Amino acid sequence: MMDSASLTEQILIAAVNNIGGQRRAGQDLMATEIERTFAGGEHVLVQAGTGTGKSLGYLAPALAKLVTQPNSRVVIATATLALQAQLANKDIPAAVAACEQVSGKRISHAVLKGRSNYACLLKVRENQSEEQDALISAAGQVSELGAEVVELRRWAEEEADGDGLADRDDAPAHTPIAWAQISVPVRECVGAQRCPQGVACLVEKSRERARASQLVVTNHALLAIDAIHGGTAIPEFDALIIDEAHELVSRVTGAASVELSPSSVERVAKRCLTWLNDDVGLDFLDAADALQTGLDATQVARVTDPDAEIVAALATVRTAARAVASGLAGGDADEVERRQAQAAAQEVFDVAERMAKLAPADVVWISESDRFGRQVNCAPLSVSGLLRNQVFGAHPVAVTSATLKVGGDFASVANSLGLGGAEAGEYRGIDVGSPFDYGRQGILYVARHLPPPGRDGITTETLAEVAELLWAAEGRTLGLFASQRSAEAAARYCREHVPDRPVRCQGDAQLARLTAEFIENDEVSLFGTLSLWQGIDVPGDTCRLVIIDKIPFPRPDDPLMQARQQAVADSGGNGFMAVAATHAGLLLAQGSGRLIRTLDDRGVVAVLDPRLVTARYGSFLKASMPDFWLTTDPEAAVGALRRLSAPQS
Repeated sequence: MMDSASLTEQILIAAVNNIGGQRRAGQDLMATEIERTFAGGEHVLVQAGTGTGKSLGYLAPALAKLVTQPNSRVVIATATLALQAQLANKDIPAAVAACEQVSGKRISHAVLKGRSNYACLLKVRENQSEEQDALISAAGQVSELGAEVVELRRWAEEEADGDGLADRDDAPAHTPIAWAQISVPVRECVGAQRCPQGVACLVEKSRERARASQLVVTNHALLAIDAIHGGTAIPEFDALIIDEAHELVSRVTGAASVELSPSSVERVAKRCLTWLNDDVGLDFLDAADALQTGLDATQVARVTDPDAEIVAALATVRTAARAVASGLAGGDADEVERRQAQAAAQEVFDVAERMAKLAPADVVWISESDRFGRQVNCAPLSVSGLLRNQVFGAHPVAVTSATLKVGGDFASVANSLGLGGAEAGEYRGIDVGSPFDYGRQGILYVARHLPPPGRDGITTETLAEVAELLWAAEGRTLGLFASQRSAEAAARYCREHVPDRPVRCQGDAQLARLTAEFIENDEVSLFGTLSLWQGIDVPGDTCRLVIIDKIPFPRPDDPLMQARQQAVADSGGNGFMAVAATHAGLLLAQGSGRLIRTLDDRGVVAVLDPRLVTARYGSFLKASMPDFWLTTDPEAAVGALRRLSAPQS
């Protein structure tokens, strides 16, 4: 058998040939560096620009390891379920086929997701929840929601009868509320051994497949849950690949965060009343009112005062939830709904207790929305320690993304991941480049003449600039805005001043539909906010211009970001650069990366915020972006766009 390094090369060559691709130096270097990490144990951060072929670049060394060490397991963690599906349905089958072609060995692989992504057969078959009442309309007819749920149940039974897993991504079209009728939150699952449907449980089936597989694909959220709960969510593994790693800290923070509102406490209380005496049940309902009173008496901001009314309210909720959880303990083994209600009450207790502590490692704050009113939120001040100890501490890890260098080096991202300290070992940072010639293919235009952004929203001067650029590009514009209000204002202005170029704005319809229209119609432009900054892939002539109205710093009133900046400052660092500027740099890299997606793409990235070239931190931010040719001359930008729009002779 050939050694792992040679096998890596042969698998990569075969995979690229089989898909009709071309070998790329960056992809070869990436595969070599990851193979080296698997062999030596040192972590590696690989920045692989768009077009490198990242997936095959890390799959080849992973499969080579699994061939040469057949008792080992490699886990790949992606940012989203959509990327998980792309790997499972396209990239991995191609790489596995190439591996078998070269080595004669077929590597087993599986996808692993969180529990709520699979249908729960208990809810599908036994119809126990009071929430089922929502399926019947006032006239006694099956509602639109009811029809969705009926179809989902039928589909789940077909999956269970066959070899399927009833994975949500494969389900018929449905709304989130319909899916909630046939799935179960993690905390409310009673466990396969105690569940009447435990033998047939589809979640357990997915875990069995993962345990039987050498290559397991999961997502950042489940990786975070596995780290938080000490390795209970993912089968033991020998090496880890983290794709789209620029999102890891955010995803782990989300998985480690909790929230509590009066409506959520009241909802759990009503579920529990059936099994409680009147006093205990009423105390729980009253605790929801106490929480509302505490929220009303507390500012929408971070909570640091242990004597604040909201802290007392949280203590009231904690006490009531503890009594309920204790009162629901025990009971007959077949009282599944009682056990689920007890788990929900226990979760309220755990969350309220964590919040009421105001622990130094947590940030607790009050938020408010028009739709849901006020609620309490709690998030970890930092996740670097968790990542260092539970993710990077035991196995070699290859970390990759198109954007890992912020301000020109890997230090910011490495620090946020907990890398670089003695506990985690050393790491290497490798930039394998991109096949694109950004200096020839794209222009970075910074509108130095515009006024700096203020707090009053997008200015008239900036709106006029957006319209002129869109006119010059003849549509074909992706507008990335700091707020929904600014995106909507720009869309209205362009519809009025450039009426022959249709503009779609996030919120006009479902985002998937808007994106499809943008891709299919060259003249259509698409304006939106954060969800368009990354993940959208629009190669070709349909996107000639990317407009960024404002440097995407975190909101100045974001309590978590404020707390993280203050923590860095308290330790002697520069909180603004370490947190706010790093956040902005990653988003600028992602947003400007939407422009050039193929070797033939040409266009302009227009940043309508003069601070990119006038502020001291501007060079740090520019170093995070692709190396486009830079100009501050609006006529140069408009002229370039007009030339791109001219008929080709």
